[in-house]
Amino acid sequence: MQPGLEMPTAKEALRRIAAGKLTPAAWMEACLDRIDALEATVRAFVHLDREAARCAASLPAQGALHGVPIGVKDTFDTADMPSAYGSVIWHGHRPRADAAMVAWARAAGGVIMGKTVTTEFATRHPGPTTNPANAAHTPGGSSSGLAAGVAAGFFPLAFGSQTAGSVIRPAAFCGVVGFKPSFGVLPRAGMKLMSDSLDTPGVFARSVADCALAVGAIAQMDLGDPERDPGRPPRAGVCRGITWEKAAPETHALLDRVREAIARAGAVVRDVALPDGFGAMTTAHPVVMHAESAASLGWELREAADRLSDGLRGRMEWGLARPASERTEARDTMERLTAAFPTAMEELDILLTPAAPGEAPRGLDWTGDAAFNFMWTALHVPCVTVPAGVGPSGLPLGIQIVARRGEDRAALAWAEWIRAAIGT
Repeated sequence: MQPGLEMPTAKEALRRIAAGKLTPAAWMEACLDRIDALEATVRAFVHLDREAARCAASLPAQGALHGVPIGVKDTFDTADMPSAYGSVIWHGHRPRADAAMVAWARAAGGVIMGKTVTTEFATRHPGPTTNPANAAHTPGGSSSGLAAGVAAGFFPLAFGSQTAGSVIRPAAFCGVVGFKPSFGVLPRAGMKLMSDSLDTPGVFARSVADCALAVGAIAQMDLGDPERDPGRPPRAGVCRGITWEKAAPETHALLDRVREAIARAGAVVRDVALPDGFGAMTTAHPVVMHAESAASLGWELREAADRLSDGLRGRMEWGLARPASERTEARDTMERLTAAFPTAMEELDILLTPAAPGEAPRGLDWTGDAAFNFMWTALHVPCVTVPAGVGPSGLPLGIQIVARRGEDRAALAWAEWIRAAIGT
């Protein structure tokens, strides 16, 4: 591989492959070299099969993702690799089939390099993965290994999931792009499902265009080219949200800085406050998440409760203890606010919100607060985070772009416009 191309985006590498300037095999070797150099510190993988990856990268050209190295969260089934879901209960488990996302990625020519670290059942109890920007800090979670792996150059694309903030927050902490599509865009079959109302597959990449490429190939939909000029600036609402009190000083400064930058680039910008009723989501989301997760882990709770972490087991028991009336009210609240959300975006293309409270916390025993993510997950809307500079400790910051449900193509296009406007 030519100097300076050790970590190309997927789109750039595919262009070079088409032009005969790069081969998938050489691209794979560059990724494996990065892993050999950095994995001992980053610790992104729970399973990596180098020879299988090399073999798959040498196959004849096929599909939109031909030769693209991909990391997969250990909550997705893989027929040729263990799938333990971040739990000792399922250690060594070998599914008979790939999850739908994995199967369609392979059909498009993608190369599944390995399985990456997740928190226990994508919920609690972090793994050993470190933040490539500073190994003393968390990479975020639950998709810890994915965000760290993309940031470290182990693979250009990665498949994760979000129940509260497990795509957007780690992407922001590690300085990469994260995309949580609208609920229902990506298939969930073969994914260890926790919350049926909330769990949403998503992708990590080093560019917005790569996110569009990956999701478009798997969902078989046209998400356009985010790098193409949209023809006009966006109409953007700056939304500090219902949890603004949790924003660190660097996030206050970040939102002001981004607002000024996009206004200079021509965007029409105004402040937006969600209606008062949206505050009810702070209560509804955890009730739905923990009650549904307890239901999903019925076998584990009955047959292997002593091998669940104390933190996870406590959350599940709390969820099981919610009265039926409370669960129903929480789900009704989510449905009501989801129906009301488009009104809050009238005459706007997107909302700009924090992707996380601030920089990645120090230490590996906590993956950070989903305070700026759970609302959008519950509303089933598309979200993109793009890198937006660094905080006072030199760690990455991200800015989150939110659109209406079903407007995934627009969310990606405006996210790329925002990224270019702020110069990252």
